[in-house]
Amino acid sequence: MLSRRQFASGFGLLLPALAVEAQPGVVQNQTSALPPALQQIPNRADEAKPITLTEREQRYERAQQKMHAAGLDAIVLAGGSSLVYFTGIHWWNSERLFVCVLPQKGAPFYVAPAFEEERARDLMANAPGGKFSRVYIWQENENPYALVVKGLNDLGIRSGKLGMEERVPFVFSDGIRAAAPSFTLASATPITAGCRAVKSAAELALMQLANDVTLSVYHAAWQSVTPGTTNRQVTEWIAAGYERSGFPGEASCQVDAYSALPHGSPQPQVIHEGSVVLLDDGCIVQGYQSDISRTFVVGKATDRMKQVFDVVHRAQSAALAAARPGVACGAVDEAARKVITEAGFGPGYAHFTHRVGHGIGLDMHEWPYLVQGNPLPLEAGMTFSDEPGIYLRGEFGVRLEDDMHVTADGARLFTPQSASLEQPFAAQ
Repeated sequence: MLSRRQFASGFGLLLPALAVEAQPGVVQNQTSALPPALQQIPNRADEAKPITLTEREQRYERAQQKMHAAGLDAIVLAGGSSLVYFTGIHWWNSERLFVCVLPQKGAPFYVAPAFEEERARDLMANAPGGKFSRVYIWQENENPYALVVKGLNDLGIRSGKLGMEERVPFVFSDGIRAAAPSFTLASATPITAGCRAVKSAAELALMQLANDVTLSVYHAAWQSVTPGTTNRQVTEWIAAGYERSGFPGEASCQVDAYSALPHGSPQPQVIHEGSVVLLDDGCIVQGYQSDISRTFVVGKATDRMKQVFDVVHRAQSAALAAARPGVACGAVDEAARKVITEAGFGPGYAHFTHRVGHGIGLDMHEWPYLVQGNPLPLEAGMTFSDEPGIYLRGEFGVRLEDDMHVTADGARLFTPQSASLEQPFAAQ
């Protein structure tokens, strides 16, 4: 699946080298060897410890407790991150129904195409219930949705409320609705997000590794940039750096006026002396994601650039200081936005054009969100991006983004804050 920035700027990455050659001032080194700093990135794949079956069983038990509290009799999961979270199964959604049903009481069961049964059972081996979980199979000329009802009936559930995970395709949920008139369909988000929002120690360790790797790859890319480098080269270097680290990843690289567009542009771009460069995105470690932004200047920053950086830096610190258990998600956004507005870059979303943060874990963007008006209280173990920005259209933008996790008495970043536009990776 395309990431949000692949969609926004991927076309630019597919442009042939000739499209870059046509621009004055471009140095042609598209096929040059990987810069030395990126060649030195070590492989860290053996540091990633997979989530255990015991932990997945604990997740299922927690989901059942939340189902009981919410009055849901079962929830339905199709292919996606919530299916991975509870079962460890990676499944691509097609037009053919494959779902896992987690009941409030009893063992999970699956509905799968008959020709996929063996593959499904192989993937189920490390899921709660194991490969001997009940699987209802259907042939191509049969109605698969009736099997969801049969599975529930076999557990003694003949009516009630059935939760749909938010990524279940409409065609699946509509088919289940038609086959299950004695059930009311509802959102399963209170269950899935309620479980996933609070990370375990094992999850936090994987996220820490993902963040460490991303920062090291960015650092190596920054060391390698010189005037004449193109944004395409930088994204290719970063992708190669992630490959060397042992984890998949990507980056968006936006230059000068394009850095004022939060998710960038597909246009080919060239870095010059004095250019503002914005890097964004991350990597994936055992499914868990990082999302870091670094803004820097090649050469000397102007006073205006330094002023904007300082405001964004203070806003990021204010959001971090505001985050603690019991505080509303919206209050974290308000803390950062207050700094930016008081510095003259308001009101509202005038130049800080997005929320201050999003939940992060198995999805780069997941519940809950640090956005104005969100009353949900923070809990220890929740993880978010902390990413204020100021975007001056036609000039440049500055975004500083690190991921943070809420602790028992506050919050902390996985990675050190950027020190300055000229030395973004210097220790503070």
